[in-house]
Amino acid sequence: MQLHDLKPNEGSKRDRKRVGRGMRSGHGKTSGRGTKGQNARTSGGVRLYHAGGNLPFYRKLPFLRGEGFTPRNRVRYAEVNLDSLQGFKAGSEVNPETLRESGLLKKGKNLPIKIMGRGDVKVALKVKAHKVTEGARQKIEDAGGSIETIEIS
Repeated sequence: MQLHDLKPNEGSKRDRKRVGRGMRSGHGKTSGRGTKGQNARTSGGVRLYHAGGNLPFYRKLPFLRGEGFTPRNRVRYAEVNLDSLQGFKAGSEVNPETLRESGLLKKGKNLPIKIMGRGDVKVALKVKAHKVTEGARQKIEDAGGSIETIEIS
């Protein structure tokens, strides 16, 4: 296949509708807008959220704005999966400092660390993190490693 062989999928491209081009076109006279009324006019139609005299839906909702929808005391974690810990040697300690030095954590982000369970651990590691999932804990302990949780400061 070469560049000149490329073409769009069958039925994905369609000619635009040419309205107002005579009665035989099928879209002549009123151009598919019906006769008269607000929606037949240029830039006619109702604004967004218009409910036709009823109380608009967005005014029925309680005043939850900004911080109301997201928990104010939510803790965000820097997530590290087990498959990214493959570069550590057996018996080495995995803590926030060593993770930062190895480039697994973004610089300038001092988020607490959560060890996630994707991947496997082949060697015994001493893991110090703020949070560890159950799956990750099981895999680390099965490999002969240990886990110590750190308090979030």
